[in-house]
Amino acid sequence: MHGFLTSSIGVTCAAALALPVTAAPATATAAGAAPASAPAGAYVPGSTQSLPLTPLAGDRAPTAPGTAEQGVTRRGTRHFSLVGVVWDDPATALHGRVQVRTRATATGAWSAWQDLDTHTADHAADPGTAESASGRVRGATAPLWVGESNGVEVRVRAADERGGATSPLPTGLRLELVDPGKGTPPRPRTDPAAVGRPRATETPALSRTRTVSELLALGVLTERQRAEPYVGARPGITTRRGWGADEKLRRKKPVYTKKVKAAFVHHSATGNNYRCSQAPSVIRGIHRYHVKSMGWRDIGYNFLVDKCGKIYEGRAGGVTKPVLGAHTMGFNSNSMGIAVLGTYSSKKPSSAAVKAVARLTAWKLGLAGMNPRGKTYLKSGGGNLYRKGKNVRLNVISGHRDGFATSCPGKQLYRKLGTARSSAAKYQGR
Repeated sequence: MHGFLTSSIGVTCAAALALPVTAAPATATAAGAAPASAPAGAYVPGSTQSLPLTPLAGDRAPTAPGTAEQGVTRRGTRHFSLVGVVWDDPATALHGRVQVRTRATATGAWSAWQDLDTHTADHAADPGTAESASGRVRGATAPLWVGESNGVEVRVRAADERGGATSPLPTGLRLELVDPGKGTPPRPRTDPAAVGRPRATETPALSRTRTVSELLALGVLTERQRAEPYVGARPGITTRRGWGADEKLRRKKPVYTKKVKAAFVHHSATGNNYRCSQAPSVIRGIHRYHVKSMGWRDIGYNFLVDKCGKIYEGRAGGVTKPVLGAHTMGFNSNSMGIAVLGTYSSKKPSSAAVKAVARLTAWKLGLAGMNPRGKTYLKSGGGNLYRKGKNVRLNVISGHRDGFATSCPGKQLYRKLGTARSSAAKYQGR
C-alpha cells in the first residue's frame, strides 16, 4: 500500500480553498447502507462526509507535522459521488501525491487508484477581497467525480525533495465525500436574488437578430455598439434552478465587477467519467465542495459547459451581469470564468464543448463590445505570475494559465482556444 510512486504535482485547474465542514460523523457501516429510498423524482438534499486523515506508516502521532504518509484506510461509507482532500491553511501547498479508490454502489467493485490534482490557490478570490479574507477558506485538491459510491480508501504521500528530504504535509488534512443530492430544492422565499427572476430551468436561446433587437430595446448597448452591434446570439443556458442549486448554501448578496472584458477558460479537473445526463449532479457536487469544503461564497465559475455542449449558469447574480467570480486568482475583476467539465491534460475536448465556449463568449463578451480575437488589459489583483497592480495585456479569450502559473485548462483544451476565438468572432458577425 505504501510503495506507490511519489511526484510533485504542479498547480492545476479547479477550485482550491475551503470552509470547516460540519458533516455527519464518519461512522458509516462496512456495508455503506443507503438512507431510506425517496419517491422517484423527489428532492433529496446533498451532504458531505468529512474524514480526518491519519498516518499510514510508522508510529508518529496523528497530529505530528510532516508525517510523510497519511490517509484513510479502506472502509464503507454513506453514499457519495465526488471526493476531494482539504487542509487548514490555503497558503500552504501540498507537495506530493493524493490517490483515492472507491467502491461502486451498484456493483460493489473497487476502482483502481486515481490521482487527485493538487494545488493551492490557482482558483480563488483575489487577495485582499472579502471572500479570500473571510477566515473560512482552506487549501484543497481538485474534486474528483467518481460516480455513486459507498466505500473509500485514500493515501497522501509527501514528495521527496533533493537530498532525500521529504516535504511536510499540510496540517488538518481531511477527506471530503460529497453526495450531490437529487432534484431541485424548494426555493427560499427570502432569497433576494430570486426577486423578479423567473423560476425557469432554462434561459432560452435566441437568434442573433432577436438578441440584438432585445438589447437595443433595453438600451444596454453603447452608441458604437448600436451602429455596429457585434453581439453573438444568446445561447440556451441551464439556470441554477435547472441544475438544482441549493440556494441555502451560498451567501445571499452577489458581488459585481464593472464589465466583462475577458473570459478565462478552465477545465474542472473532475475527470471525464461522467455521462452528460449526470452533468447537473457533477455541478451540484462542485458547488457543495466549493462552498462547504473550501469556504467560498458560491461556486467559483461564472459558467460551466459539459462535454455535450450544454451551458450552465454558475455563480449567482444574473447571466447578463458582470458577476465577480473566484476562478482565476488575480484576474477575477472585469472577467468571467468558464469551466469545461472534465480533465483535458491528455484527452481532447469534444467539438461540442469547444463550440459551446465560442457561442457563450460571442454573446457574453459581445454585451461589453469585446472582440473575441482581440486583446485587452486587466489589472492584476496579485498572483504568482503578475504582481498586484500590474496592467497585463491578455487575449480577450484566455486560458487560466495565461493569468496564473498552472496547467489549467489542460494542454488539449488550451490548444483549442484559437478555434474558439475565431468561431466566437464569426458568431458576432465580425
